[in-house]
Amino acid sequence: MKASVSETVQSDPVQTDSATSAGAQPNAERSEFLILTGLSGAGRSTVANALEDMGWYVIDNLPPKMLVPLAHFVEDGEHDIRRLAVVIDVRGGTVFSDLDAQLDALNGLAVPMRVVYLEASDAELVRRFEKVRRPHPLQSGGTLVERIRAERQLLAGLRGRADTIIDTTGLNVHQLTNRAFDLFGGDQADTVTVTITSFGFKYGIPLDADMVADMRFLPNPFWVEELRAHTGADDDVREYVLGQPGAQEFLSDYERVLGTVIDGYLRENKRHAMFAFGCTGGKHRSVATANEMARRLRKHPDLIVEVTHRDLGKE
Repeated sequence: MKASVSETVQSDPVQTDSATSAGAQPNAERSEFLILTGLSGAGRSTVANALEDMGWYVIDNLPPKMLVPLAHFVEDGEHDIRRLAVVIDVRGGTVFSDLDAQLDALNGLAVPMRVVYLEASDAELVRRFEKVRRPHPLQSGGTLVERIRAERQLLAGLRGRADTIIDTTGLNVHQLTNRAFDLFGGDQADTVTVTITSFGFKYGIPLDADMVADMRFLPNPFWVEELRAHTGADDDVREYVLGQPGAQEFLSDYERVLGTVIDGYLRENKRHAMFAFGCTGGKHRSVATANEMARRLRKHPDLIVEVTHRDLGKE
């Protein structure tokens, strides 16, 4: 139940060892400070969004003079922020010229700092700017190609200081996001968080469910007097529901279906999923089968499985 991640990102051959180091699993106790920069249109926003999904604290368009105070903020260890990413680029105008000196100052601090530089070919950047119909941040006269080349020249020194260089030419948003998870996600790179929830149809279908299973094809324990007051979390109801003809076959088949769906979610960069199990009141059949499916899915190491029972206790 683990999808392979595309490896089509091009890296500067000089930077291969650094890139590998950047992709290593981070120490949960160690603070990390990441500077995300590069050419306009090369995908900084996509990578920044992926970092946020991985739990990084991301600050966009920060003046370079704020880098050292922020590094001290992370270094003092008095806050919960352990992984901080800062997006810096030519949108900062004249203050961007301070960046080189600030990077020199950061090298003397205890917090590990990495510079990630994103780039793409001129043709690719032109295509992206024309698609979104936004102006290039270098607003001086000239054609779009000339502005792109001017920015490339302006950032040449910063590119030379980068620990990781990612060429995003030809990559779509999903492929670039997956690459970001590979480099900076650690154990999260191939992980999907799955929420299994039970509910009662008479209270409405969960609006945020990705898939809904209707468990009303199984006999209802409500009509068994000694089971009526119990719930699907109780052993007697669980054994009754899971022992019905078709229950185990359904769960085994549905587990395989969910495995196929989860693999597809990983390929499409959907890392959170909700699978709902419903019965009439959300008390017996849905609770028992939701708990059983959660038990089965927890056997897969690439899944984080949570269980909720939306309507339990309403009757």
